[in-house]
Amino acid sequence: MNANSIEVRGVARHYGPVRAVDGVDLAVAHGEVMGLIGHNGAGKTTLFKMMLGLERPSAGAIKIDGIAVSGPRFRDVRRRVGYMPETTSLYPNLTGLETLRFFARLKNADAKQCTTLLARVGLGHAGARPVRQYSKGMAQRLLFAQALLGQPRILFLDEPTHGLDPSGVSDFYATLDELRTHGVTIVLTSHVLSEVEQRVDRLALMSAGKLQACGSVQALREALDLPLAFDVAVRDDAEPDLRAVLTPFAIEPDIRDGRARFRCARGAKVGVLAALSGLGQRLLDVTLKEPTLEDVYLGYRKAAQ
Repeated sequence: MNANSIEVRGVARHYGPVRAVDGVDLAVAHGEVMGLIGHNGAGKTTLFKMMLGLERPSAGAIKIDGIAVSGPRFRDVRRRVGYMPETTSLYPNLTGLETLRFFARLKNADAKQCTTLLARVGLGHAGARPVRQYSKGMAQRLLFAQALLGQPRILFLDEPTHGLDPSGVSDFYATLDELRTHGVTIVLTSHVLSEVEQRVDRLALMSAGKLQACGSVQALREALDLPLAFDVAVRDDAEPDLRAVLTPFAIEPDIRDGRARFRCARGAKVGVLAALSGLGQRLLDVTLKEPTLEDVYLGYRKAAQ
């Protein structure tokens, strides 16, 4: 069996002079959770549509489970793929259960699973209600349920938590954790970077149609060599000594109300920690913060400009 569920090689999609996707190479392993992030217009949704066979690439090739998206055998593969679009229009007069049964017929999936799926996404109580009475979050849950029809082996989720409350977000990612334990490959996009930071195996960063970087969150941090943020609490009488131990590192801390905040290069981290430990009991607390995923993304965008 091919080691990858998804293989994208040199893929581009042009709309006249607009290069929505411009020469992307990407591979997603079986059972991997990949986060695809980027600004509006970065090319994420267009890439999704090409991987689903909904749009034809202007150049390059895509394989899903080893089968070319452009080939005649892809119809069978698509039955093993689930897709949750960022936005879609649902029939307002159908109930939630009727909506799911409608999608099941389209996908040739067993309609018996619809009731179970509604309960799985927290809509068991609302299956008999018309969709026009659903909130935005409930509609998102219903779209997630339709993506799970047929027990897909690959999931494409475009802004799946948009409109969900914190409880809904927690439930959604709990379901993803369950799916990944069963080997389901998941590719998702999100503008809420803090959500995906701890929940994906790797991130692919897109900007202006190009793949700017791909790797684990920590690997992307280290590749950019962004500074680390320190928040240090010391006794009032230790402020001069704190400034003194940081001077060899060319660090001038911002000290207010007994707390010192400063940044240091990643390579200086161990040395700074050792210097701080020399303050002994005058050092009350140290908090060290890695760059956030938003810092990383903005760093790569700036480097690409």
